[in-house]
Amino acid sequence: MQDLDVFVFVSVFQEMLGAYLWIGLGAATLVVLLFIGLLVREGGVSAARLARSELVGLVGGVLGILVMQAVTHSGFADIGGPIDWVLVALIWLAGAVIGTLAAYVGLGLIAGRRRLPAAGDEALPPARSRVA
Repeated sequence: MQDLDVFVFVSVFQEMLGAYLWIGLGAATLVVLLFIGLLVREGGVSAARLARSELVGLVGGVLGILVMQAVTHSGFADIGGPIDWVLVALIWLAGAVIGTLAAYVGLGLIAGRRRLPAAGDEALPPARSRVA
């Protein structure tokens, strides 16, 4: 095999994951669409939220590997050739990226519920208590 073909990766992923491949791709597509919608709604990326989300992304990569191991009923000792190692790395990377985006969307939705008063809104003065 002299050429690197994308369909080789798709075929190997289909063999390894079966129907879970398409379920995962559907979930990843949904997360990416929600992320794009959140970016459009907020008008940019929040650096603090992205930093927290990246920590969750590290866990997402590990979870991606563990799901792959559970679905394929194989262990790390079964990883043979170089293409297997490339696919394991790609699975970790996909889990990390999708985990980061999912955490960013989740944190964005939570932050969206805690809406601050807009510029035209009347704010109530703070309540004062009497000291006797």
